[in-house]
Amino acid sequence: MRIDADRNAVLVTGGSRGIGAAIVRALHATGAQLTFTYVRDERSARALANDLGDRVTFERCDVGDAASLPGLVERCVARYGRIDALVNNAAIFAENAFDGDDYDAWRAGWENTFAVNVFGAANLAYLAMRAMRSNPPDARGTRGRIVNVASRAAHRGETTFADYGASKAALVNLGKSIARGCASDGIVAFSIAPGFIETDMARAALDADGESIRAEIPSGRVGSPDDVAAIVAFLASGAADYATGTTVDVNGASYVR
Repeated sequence: MRIDADRNAVLVTGGSRGIGAAIVRALHATGAQLTFTYVRDERSARALANDLGDRVTFERCDVGDAASLPGLVERCVARYGRIDALVNNAAIFAENAFDGDDYDAWRAGWENTFAVNVFGAANLAYLAMRAMRSNPPDARGTRGRIVNVASRAAHRGETTFADYGASKAALVNLGKSIARGCASDGIVAFSIAPGFIETDMARAALDADGESIRAEIPSGRVGSPDDVAAIVAFLASGAADYATGTTVDVNGASYVR
C-alpha cells in the first residue's frame, strides 16, 4: 500500500535499529519522505539512510530532552514542507523491581522512563499537530496521523519493570485522547502494542527466558520487527483512518484482550 504522493512526510523517532529501522524501511517502501531520529548509534542510522538512498534523512535527538523537540519539528517542516505522520517509536526500558532497596534508583527509573516514553511522545505529538493543522485535508478529511508504538506491557501489568508498563499504558491513553480531542482538527491517532519482538531491547530476556517466552505464544514464534512495521505502514497509509483511537495488538495471541 502506498502513501499519497503529496502526503508522505513522516517523522519516526528511534529509527536506527530494531523495530524503528523496520518501520523506516516499510514506510520508505510506500513512497514516504522520512526523517528518523537516533540517540547513540550513529553508525546504524547512517548505514540505514545510505542503504535506502533518497527520501531519507536522520538526526540525533533525545526525545526526552523537551528543549530539542521544537527544532526537530521545524527542520522536518522546512525539509519537506509539512508533516503528515508522526511515529512515536523511541523508548527506553530497564529492570526496576518492586523489591529493590535503592529508593533513589527506583525514582530515577520511573522519571527517566516517563521522560522518553510518555513526555517525549506527548511533546512531539503536540508540536507535530501544530504543523499538521496547516495541511489541507485529504479525501477522508484527515490532515495528519500519529502512530504510537506501545507494548503488551501496557495492558497486562509487569512484575519487574512496572515503570515501563505504566509508561506504555499512558502512551496508549495519549493516542485515545488525541483521537477524541483532535478529530475536529482532522488528526487521527493509533497505538500498536507488540509483545516480545526480536530486538536488542528484548535480547537479554529472550536469552534468559526464551523457552518460557515462546511457550506462551501459541505459534511458538517470537515476532520480528517487520511484523510491527507492516502494521505501522498500514495505519500511516490512511486506509484505517475511521479506526482512529484503536490499539492494535501484535503479540502472536500471547495476550488476547
